Amino acid sequence: MTMTAPYKTPQPARRGNATSERATAIKRGYKARLRRGDLLETIVYFSVAIVLALFLADGGATYFINIKDVATGLGIVTGLIGSDLLLIMLVLAARVPAIDRTFGHDKALALHRKLGKPVLYLILAHMLLLMIGYGIAQGLNPVAEAIDMIANQQDMSIAFIATGLLIAVVVTSLVIVRRKLSYEFWYIVHLLSYAAILLALPHQFTQGMMFADGTWARWYWMALYVGSLAAITIFRVIIPVASSLRHDLRVSQVVVEAPGVVSVTMSGRDLDALRAQGGQFFQWRFWAPNMWLDAHPYSLSAHPDGRSLRITVRDLGKGSGKLLTLKPGTRVSFEGPYGLFTEEARTTNKAVFVGAGIGITPIRALLEASDLAPHEATVILRGSDAEDVYLWQETYDLCVEKSASLRVLVGHRPRGVNTWLSAEAYGQGESLLTLAPKIKESDLYICGPTPWTELVIRDAKRLGLKDHQIHAERFDF
Repeated sequence: MTMTAPYKTPQPARRGNATSERATAIKRGYKARLRRGDLLETIVYFSVAIVLALFLADGGATYFINIKDVATGLGIVTGLIGSDLLLIMLVLAARVPAIDRTFGHDKALALHRKLGKPVLYLILAHMLLLMIGYGIAQGLNPVAEAIDMIANQQDMSIAFIATGLLIAVVVTSLVIVRRKLSYEFWYIVHLLSYAAILLALPHQFTQGMMFADGTWARWYWMALYVGSLAAITIFRVIIPVASSLRHDLRVSQVVVEAPGVVSVTMSGRDLDALRAQGGQFFQWRFWAPNMWLDAHPYSLSAHPDGRSLRITVRDLGKGSGKLLTLKPGTRVSFEGPYGLFTEEARTTNKAVFVGAGIGITPIRALLEASDLAPHEATVILRGSDAEDVYLWQETYDLCVEKSASLRVLVGHRPRGVNTWLSAEAYGQGESLLTLAPKIKESDLYICGPTPWTELVIRDAKRLGLKDHQIHAERFDF
């Protein structure tokens, strides 16, 4: 079934100056994000360049004069670059506001995951090349050299343990493995990445000649490690704890929206100071029996009003299912807000919002938060049946208020066809372009299951939309 919602009586169009000012503000914000992104990327490349420059300044070039020292030299270089990129990986996952507001949470974590295997390969190459290089110098094979290093060199045993932990972290990050693990187990394993860094740190200063006392490299690496670990501690621990205590968030209302779907409204103090926006998410922890150990990311389903925050959650696992039992007055702690699935990501005046299932809820919040002139927005909602189109009435009312076009596609997808459309819409020749005729000149916001989201993105790119026009929120940990 395909449903179309009517407009309300058209509102007066914005004056030309107001529209022009809005377009200018959007363009200015987009260019500012590009500049911040270029700066942050430059810092990454510059950090690698500094590492190599310090290596050369400390006499590193001498390793490449004699053929028997080349393996050792390459081992040191791979270790330095690998360590630098490992710290960058951790900072990308530290939810630093400057990174979050520039790239968005999804893109930062995607780059974090993308760096995982290269970093592991560099660290393994570092270890293997040094075993070969040191073995050549001592007349030992690589295995015998490894045993000698563990037995006779300070801090090398824990360095090998650190490498093992890093391997475990990368392996559990592989998609095929991650899907078989519970979130809690995966999260605990990933905490080992911090342990790996701490365990690897001592051997770099006791065994690494590049970090000898009195060298610039020693102070640079100390600053790099301290800065990276400080970022993680501040933005993942100190600020969330302080914010939770300051705002004293508590459950004020629990409403069942549909079978297995619940909206939880939380009230607290001075919530305007959070500067949260519709479309963003928080990491929530509810201090109720059998729930306080679980922390899960849920998007806001309503734009914050300064007095309360609301999430709408579907029962998809043991954590979300327990929300149905929450009682008013339950204390809530949180991390956030996070994500660039917001009004700030806009690059054009117009917007198209596409949501499926529980992904409709952040779309609803984002629509409420968006500054749109009449007829500048199109909303497309997707559900297997009418009950899966969550918060339908609220979304309809917002579309009427903003004079936005609303299309609702209900029904299963057609068999044998790789499409995000319902069978009925597909059979009627509907497409992203027919549903949203102005999509080529719009920003596209998509939220839903990852495979479904990828199909929408595929169709958008076939229409010629650029990457900066497409904003997606994925339900992956």
